Amino acid sequence: MATSARSDQLLVIIDPLARRTDGEAVRIAKDVLSAGAATKVCLPDDPEEFARALTRRGSRRPVVVGDDRALVRAVTLLHRQRELAGCVLSMVPVGGSLALAETLGLPTGAVAGARAVLDGVERRMDLLVDESDGVVLGALRIPPVPLREAEAVEPAASAPGRPGLRTRCRSLVRALAPRPAPAAPAPGPSRLRVEVDGETVVGLDQPVEAVSVTPGASGVADVEVRPLSVGAEASPLLASGRTVTVTGADFRYRADAGVSGPVRRRTWRVVEGAWGLTVPSA
Repeated sequence: MATSARSDQLLVIIDPLARRTDGEAVRIAKDVLSAGAATKVCLPDDPEEFARALTRRGSRRPVVVGDDRALVRAVTLLHRQRELAGCVLSMVPVGGSLALAETLGLPTGAVAGARAVLDGVERRMDLLVDESDGVVLGALRIPPVPLREAEAVEPAASAPGRPGLRTRCRSLVRALAPRPAPAAPAPGPSRLRVEVDGETVVGLDQPVEAVSVTPGASGVADVEVRPLSVGAEASPLLASGRTVTVTGADFRYRADAGVSGPVRRRTWRVVEGAWGLTVPSA
């Protein structure tokens, strides 16, 4: 369901990686946004300043100028602050990794992206949330599927500000900051138990080549399990439900723009209509 997302008050948070990657696109997006609405522009230098700017947004609608990782960071911060349901996010996709933005229906040109922020509508979307408060906007895959480009890791640093707010932002940044994963062998068949709403889709006795989970429609997740094929290609096992639990020996997974793990067990639940994103009206 889509509703009008127009606002005359915008908080434009420009991710530092976007400024380094494509400064010209950032300038164009900023000019278009400023010409169409009253804007306050923030130029955070690190994830901690990014978090503080988002926390101090007040009544302004936040606009993230950056790549997929910046969008996931914003959604995760708002979810962990329990403010996601009441906040409509907007994004101008700029950077090297924009596959998630494209999947969500956002235009990737600077002008088109900024116009969508100004003239677009709010679309409510489902979210996958795990027991550690991690979120999945688009899809998760086991084993991890490599991104088309290498992912940049931004260092966290301290910055002046109110002590209480600075401490809260720092704790959120520590939780969100990507950590280098230990070297792992090339992905191969895994033995995983996949359960959907408590029902076993595949057990540990059957090796699988891949598992994917995506938010579907009306509060359910779509699950696809590809068993290891011997000879003829095996048909995928399909299921849908509100909770998905995967159990196995030290598996990793890619969720949106990052890789997590290794873990032995993880459960994701679907939160229906959990977040709002401004998308083109047509």
